[in-house]
Amino acid sequence: MKYMKIIGCLIFVVPTFVQAQQLQSYINEADKNNESIKAYEMRYNIAQEKINEVTWLPNTEFSAGYFVREPETRTGAQVAKFSAKQMLPWFGTVETRQNHASAMAEIDYVEYIIAKRKLALAVTKSYYQLYRLNAKRSVLTKNIELLKTYETLALRSIEVGKAGAVDVLLLQIRQNELQQESEILHEQILGETVNFNNLLNRDVALPIDVNTAITIPHQDPAFIDSLSLNPELLRFDKMFASVIQEELLNKKKGSPKIGFGLDYVPVQERPNMVFDDNGKDIVMPMVSVSIPIFNKQYRSVTKQNELRKQEITFQQEERLHRLESLLAKSIALRNKARISFNTQDKNLKRAKDAEQILMKNYETGTINFNDLLDIQELQLKFEVNQINAIEDYYVQSSMINYLSN
Repeated sequence: MKYMKIIGCLIFVVPTFVQAQQLQSYINEADKNNESIKAYEMRYNIAQEKINEVTWLPNTEFSAGYFVREPETRTGAQVAKFSAKQMLPWFGTVETRQNHASAMAEIDYVEYIIAKRKLALAVTKSYYQLYRLNAKRSVLTKNIELLKTYETLALRSIEVGKAGAVDVLLLQIRQNELQQESEILHEQILGETVNFNNLLNRDVALPIDVNTAITIPHQDPAFIDSLSLNPELLRFDKMFASVIQEELLNKKKGSPKIGFGLDYVPVQERPNMVFDDNGKDIVMPMVSVSIPIFNKQYRSVTKQNELRKQEITFQQEERLHRLESLLAKSIALRNKARISFNTQDKNLKRAKDAEQILMKNYETGTINFNDLLDIQELQLKFEVNQINAIEDYYVQSSMINYLSN
């Protein structure tokens, strides 16, 4: 099929081959099942069928008449009159119609491709949102278990008089807060799962296989820093081409039309007379030409088409500028995500070092549970920020690929 390369260029960045296959399988399923994509496909099929429709010719005209008072001629009385007439468009008109219909079909096909790419982008964004929610919940679960360990240490410290009951209560309060966040995340996961499955047009209760062990690659994937292949811009090229074909068709419509016909008049024989052609029927072939002398309509359409071409050019330039802005913004946001990820990674290592120092102090009996809680909160903050950075990185990478390929 034409423009297949447009689809093939849409590659969404994922960290591993398995992860790539997993996400791509979801995108393929969405392409196959999504109702919106099916509607665009039907629209394109209708446009393709119109190419066959435009091969029509004007209706053949048949007429018949009966003489109430038969006119007498030298060869006999005329009884009736039968006529057939067929008008034909100017040479090349049917082919020009087909070219115009084909140009319109190409616009619908590009719209179909844009819809598929937008759906793939929506699936990708939803997938990484599910990643973020699941990864954050996993981190919260780990931190809750860690706080339970701290609580056990605090209880032991109380027994030897090296900690107070307040320390235990603070640890329990913190556990309750994290448990609340975890339950809220669970509800958000359920909601986003419904959204994801609806994009794939399948049972909303089906589980989504999301890998939470994702990281940012050391190098950003290469991409073509050009918007020339973006279907949203190619659509304007197709629209411009359709206007050119429409103008060619308009000129054909303004050309003369040729008609061929035949009149047949049956004649009665004159009684009691013998001569050549007595009662001979009349057969009269005819040729007619329809000339659009008053062709103001066609001149107006020509002017409209010139204005439409200017309009399409302005729209394409405006869309190009908007896409350039979106591309620059996505690149900046992806770079921001990498910077944030690296910063959180460094801070997380320092927080773990601080935690180890505090735990060593516990061996000497000088642990400060308030400091331990502060470090735990910092660790959780850094881990969550890192997860957010990973989501942003891959969402922006997908947007960059959507715009530039």
